[in-house]
Amino acid sequence: MQVLLLAAGRSKRMQPISDKNFLRFLGKPLIIHQIESLINSGFTNFLVVGGAHNIDKLTNIPGEYDLAGATFRFVEQKDLDDGMAGAMLSCKEILDDEPVCIVSSNDIVDPAAFDLIKEAHEQNDYDSYIVGKKVTEYFPGGYLETKEDNLISGIIEKPGEGNEPSDLVNIVIHCHKHPKKLLPALEEISSDRDDRYEVALDTLIKDGAKMKALEFDGFWQPIKYPWHVFKVMKYFLANIDRYIDDDTQIAESAVIKGNVYIDKGVKIFDNAVIIGPSYIGKNCIVATNALVRDSIMNEGCVAGFSTEIARSYLGRDVWTHTNYIGDSIICDNCSFGSGTVTGNLRLDEKDIAVNIKGEKMSSGTNKFGLICGDNIRCGINTSFMPGVKIGSGSMIGAGLVIPQDIPKSSFVKGKVELDIRENKAKLDAGKREEMRGKLG
Repeated sequence: MQVLLLAAGRSKRMQPISDKNFLRFLGKPLIIHQIESLINSGFTNFLVVGGAHNIDKLTNIPGEYDLAGATFRFVEQKDLDDGMAGAMLSCKEILDDEPVCIVSSNDIVDPAAFDLIKEAHEQNDYDSYIVGKKVTEYFPGGYLETKEDNLISGIIEKPGEGNEPSDLVNIVIHCHKHPKKLLPALEEISSDRDDRYEVALDTLIKDGAKMKALEFDGFWQPIKYPWHVFKVMKYFLANIDRYIDDDTQIAESAVIKGNVYIDKGVKIFDNAVIIGPSYIGKNCIVATNALVRDSIMNEGCVAGFSTEIARSYLGRDVWTHTNYIGDSIICDNCSFGSGTVTGNLRLDEKDIAVNIKGEKMSSGTNKFGLICGDNIRCGINTSFMPGVKIGSGSMIGAGLVIPQDIPKSSFVKGKVELDIRENKAKLDAGKREEMRGKLG
């Protein structure tokens, strides 16, 4: 069976995170975790659909990673607004006349979901199988309408809370025995519809196709908004065992608690503390008196002197020094001057709102810090308010309070007015000695 891996999304709702496919967890890009899970479930024939923004990076995957003899073909989807329908039609000329499993590259599921659909397909009783996640509260996505024996009678997109046709949310793990039968149905539907793919499935169902919902109750987390990074991070960290590579330098006074994965070339200095679950990537440095807890530090990061990194995701080559980084997402090649901190809690302790495509949206949590793009430099003693986003390629000056989003490629500075006058206060020469005596 061929896998149609959907990787063409532009991550618009994730900005300033440039491409969620290449967020790194435990040292590997997200899309590699997805491919490896599929390979482990017996899928080896991959047709990867990308866009102009990432197709070159995607095509480099087979040469950069050992993927156990899997074969890959790559297709560029021209109309990225056409979603899953556009992805399938982009493959029209090269899609093999054999069953296809359609999978999102960045909807993270427990690998048991891939086993579930492969085993169902091998029974060969139905035209299509769709994995449905059982939910207990409303999810703003597609729902599977089912009848007896979990036969699918329809897919309802965003029905609204209270109007759900079932408790099964449509997960993008779809197996079609005859995918080429779907192509004409897609072509007959207007490309202006954002539910074109789902309408095509409805058409086939009305024409007699038998599609079955497969109930799945394991882990599932689509990455649609920046705060979803934390849920995926927790999932990966929850599945690590304690490991310390032989090629590390760890001071005797350093403290390492819990399941902490410490990769090759890491240096951990005196009195540093690392609390699991945490991942410390290759060639990272955790300096004297630094504290890292419940976090991912990817390759080449520096937790500088007296820095605390708490419940945060750090990309590659993030450098800190005497900072507090809390509940934050920091992408590649960023650095923070001494004393710079990320605020992560509102004064009223309500949930943090984040600007998503021009509209404020609740993150669903009252602990959320900074969202930082790639290639950013921040000066000393700057404070970032909760939920602020910094666009890639920006420089933020020293001594500032940043309460709003900063566009990409910005240089931010502020004015500080000094009131300089004659000093009329006089020091008491004996006061210091008196204080010293009390300290003793």
